[in-house]
Amino acid sequence: MNYVVRGASVNRAALIAARLTARQLRLRQQRRHVARQTGNHPAPFKGRGLSFQQLRAYQGGDEIRHIDWRVTARTTKPHTRVFEEERERPIVICLDQRRPMAFGSRHCFKSVMACHAAALLAWNGLDSNDRVGGLIFSDDRHNEFRPKRSSRAVLHLLNSACEYSERLLQAPAEDKQQALSSALEELRRITRPGSSVFILSDFHDYDDEAHKQLLLLSRHNDIVALGINDPLELRLPLQGALPLSDGQQRSVINIDQRLQQHYRDHIAQAQQTLQQELRQLGVVLLPLSTDDDLLDILSREIRLT
Repeated sequence: MNYVVRGASVNRAALIAARLTARQLRLRQQRRHVARQTGNHPAPFKGRGLSFQQLRAYQGGDEIRHIDWRVTARTTKPHTRVFEEERERPIVICLDQRRPMAFGSRHCFKSVMACHAAALLAWNGLDSNDRVGGLIFSDDRHNEFRPKRSSRAVLHLLNSACEYSERLLQAPAEDKQQALSSALEELRRITRPGSSVFILSDFHDYDDEAHKQLLLLSRHNDIVALGINDPLELRLPLQGALPLSDGQQRSVINIDQRLQQHYRDHIAQAQQTLQQELRQLGVVLLPLSTDDDLLDILSREIRLT
């Protein structure tokens, strides 16, 4: 089944109907941990990722940091805490709905593609019995959603995504722009260690501060970055005069072969740099174009560790 997104605006009914499509989504997994969860995938823990199970008498080889000193002092015999791997993997979706996302040259706007990707990931997480939440941000505000295991929570998230997307088309261009680093800082604040984090953005302003926030976030979470782009952003059109407008002003740029090559080299270098920096953090970067089959790309490329 194909899932090709179209349009400059988001249809609420389509995001709700995406639940049926999400059931076909099989996110590929690397079995780094073998303990099972309540969901249908292995645990993606980084760090301890444990929950308290019981107290018992200390045994040789137990970690000193797990000794319960209060019980030890009360009973005069050393006791240690026994932990088990947590039985949940919260899904946290970070959705970029800033002004640069309101662009598309073929099938749909980047903002619309991001909303549909968020819907598929959210419904898939819920059907896997995971708690789903996230952060949606624009140039002047953001909404946060604590992970919950309920259809109502996902509907609330998707309804807000539609509102942000609609507002993106209606609001006039402003000089004020929220930096990606600021959104990532908020994301880090609401994300519990052991989560699977999906960041849907074009990463046009990824900088040192954003890198720092991702570094802190990646220490205890698995992160997949969906870098959303449009074909026109990767390659200039055929040679000739190209009219451009920001909705208020209009200009014309003359494209020749030299400019085309310079532009391709610049974009290729920028993408390579972003991929290298994210790889250093253990973050998977998945390029996603507005003319891609969304279901096919997510099924083939995303690996939950």
